[in-house]
Amino acid sequence: MPSAYIIANVSVTNPAQYEQYKKLSTLAMQAYGAEVCVRGGAIEVIEGDWQPERLVILKFPSTEQARQFEASPEYASARAARQGAAVMRMLLVEGT
Repeated sequence: MPSAYIIANVSVTNPAQYEQYKKLSTLAMQAYGAEVCVRGGAIEVIEGDWQPERLVILKFPSTEQARQFEASPEYASARAARQGAAVMRMLLVEGT
């Protein structure tokens, strides 16, 4: 069974409020077996015109587990805490 990745580009608009989202999303990640590969950090664009602001890459044991995380009540709480604090662009990618 191939692993799966959730990749997110986040535009944080309220850093103080976003801290609560980070706490709650961390609990959801732990509950659904996410391995944090990237969570913030310096970004250097080396090709193309993509201008990400804050990147997050999570690795899950399977696509099903990644979907369960995204649809979970734990992550719903995090998502609610994020309202007004950030704009999230997120995708699910099947790994090899």
